Amino acid sequence: MSARPRAVSHFRRLSIRVSRSDADALGARLLARVPAGLEEVDEGDAVELAAYVPVAQVEELLAEFPGAIVQTVPEGWEDAWRSFHHPVTAGGLWIGPPWEAAPDREHAVVIDPGRAFGTGAHPTTRLCVELLATTPAPRGSLLDVGCGSGVLAIAGARLGFAPIVAVDLDPVAVETTRANAEANRVDVDARLVDRETGLLPETVVAVANVLLRPVEAILARLDARTAITSGYLSGERPLHERWAHVETLELDGWAADRFRRRG
Repeated sequence: MSARPRAVSHFRRLSIRVSRSDADALGARLLARVPAGLEEVDEGDAVELAAYVPVAQVEELLAEFPGAIVQTVPEGWEDAWRSFHHPVTAGGLWIGPPWEAAPDREHAVVIDPGRAFGTGAHPTTRLCVELLATTPAPRGSLLDVGCGSGVLAIAGARLGFAPIVAVDLDPVAVETTRANAEANRVDVDARLVDRETGLLPETVVAVANVLLRPVEAILARLDARTAITSGYLSGERPLHERWAHVETLELDGWAADRFRRRG
């Protein structure tokens, strides 16, 4: 009797092997396109970056990342990928997935990324939380632009910001943010808005953890007193004449900035 073949998932493992010096830049580009983060395999002087993506997205990604290798994955990998996601701490908060035990629920941000990007472990997310945590009280209203899984909006709620609006151009991100906010028992008004062309509500503080050029486009349209931005490498900084730079934090080759609106 022949062995029963293993069922194949409707996801594929897309991997790219790059030099260590190019890994951060390529990883930033890939992170903007994948649903739940990257798997990173150390190969000495090289790094393999891998993402698990829906079959329907493979052709589009291959056009953007020529030379990438695509592999089938067995059914059930969705449970195995959990081993790559571990809790982190930032700004006095525990940030982790629901399958890990939070030591203190009042200071925990429990994030199930689902199909939206953002587990909370990436350095840019942690840097943004640190800057949110050092915002002087009273902290007032908060806008999370490009909310992904809602981790920054929920962290803001834990840190005393209110009311909170979270926007994203991806309906899956909005749906995931709402679910995570409900699971954390915090109030977040999650809306479907194009972060570069849609109407952004006025708030005291706004946070945008996306790529460098989209951050600059967002800064041109924000109606806030303070802006916290990230999603780019150390040595990079978004520029816009409406905003004065206040401070920069760096972690593992990534940067985040606080800006004050001029005038």
